[in-house]
Amino acid sequence: MDTKAKIQEIVSSHPVVLFMKGNAQFPQCGFSGNAVNILRSCGVENLHTVNVLEDAEIRQGIKEFANWPTIPQLYINGEFIGGSDIMTEMFQSGELKKLVQG
Repeated sequence: MDTKAKIQEIVSSHPVVLFMKGNAQFPQCGFSGNAVNILRSCGVENLHTVNVLEDAEIRQGIKEFANWPTIPQLYINGEFIGGSDIMTEMFQSGELKKLVQG
């Protein structure tokens, strides 16, 4: 399975997926930690995380998959939502909570 197909399989198989540095229990960068905290504040219980530090192909491939240069990257119901800055804005407006609960 090529990297793009592997990423597609991951985002299609889980309602909420966060590609991040580290994991939900131990984020390895501030932006990833912020993303996890935001999702927890929105009531996400079944968060699937992918540690991009463990797989160089996924780390590069996810940037190309969404045409988005930074990590973390959030996917909800297979759709790319954005990175930490967009998540923060959507959280502050209440939009992200509606999306994850919708």
